[in-house]
Amino acid sequence: MFGVEAYFWLILGGVLEPLWVLAMKKSDNFKNRLWAALAIILIVASPACLALAMKEIPVGTAYAVWTGIGAVGTVVLGVTLYKEKVNWRGILFISLIIIGAVGLGLGAS
Repeated sequence: MFGVEAYFWLILGGVLEPLWVLAMKKSDNFKNRLWAALAIILIVASPACLALAMKEIPVGTAYAVWTGIGAVGTVVLGVTLYKEKVNWRGILFISLIIIGAVGLGLGAS
């Protein structure tokens, strides 16, 4: 069983992943310096959190869960903030990412 702290860092890093994507989009190709600076900070912080999580969680599991959180979060932000369209196939495959990430997280315990 892995510590709560490792999962905290893993989840935080995963949540920061779509936030840097959002900040990068808002930076308008790094023309907006405030958003660009935030994107750079988040680009560094997200994998730093992953590295902290990997002190206890196996690398394959940690990376899969981290990228899963990031991928799902990015899709959710795209749909909610930018009205991007998602069909039933998209929902199916995003659900599979979630199921896989949760399964890996539970299997590694």
